[in-house]
Amino acid sequence: MRELVDYLARALVDDPAPVEVTEEKNGDDVLYLVKVGRKDLGKVIGKKGRTAKALRTLLSAVGTLQNVRAGLEIVEPDEDEGKAKSKNKPAADADQ
Repeated sequence: MRELVDYLARALVDDPAPVEVTEEKNGDDVLYLVKVGRKDLGKVIGKKGRTAKALRTLLSAVGTLQNVRAGLEIVEPDEDEGKAKSKNKPAADADQ
């Protein structure tokens, strides 16, 4: 199933190089963490989360065939992979 998630995520994005899929198992539960480049984050999520929901539906269907509960979480890329700023980080020297 990890290969399916990896294949679908790479097919959705413009730059497949930074795509990473991590699998976390807990008994019969499997959680797939998908990490993509900052510019491609919206493509994996989709408008109103429709693409992410479709990916989760596919995982659920495949998981049912394999008798496991599968989940999908889309992880934001690290700051050093782009010029993204943390929402919780105060602006440097904002009052000066």
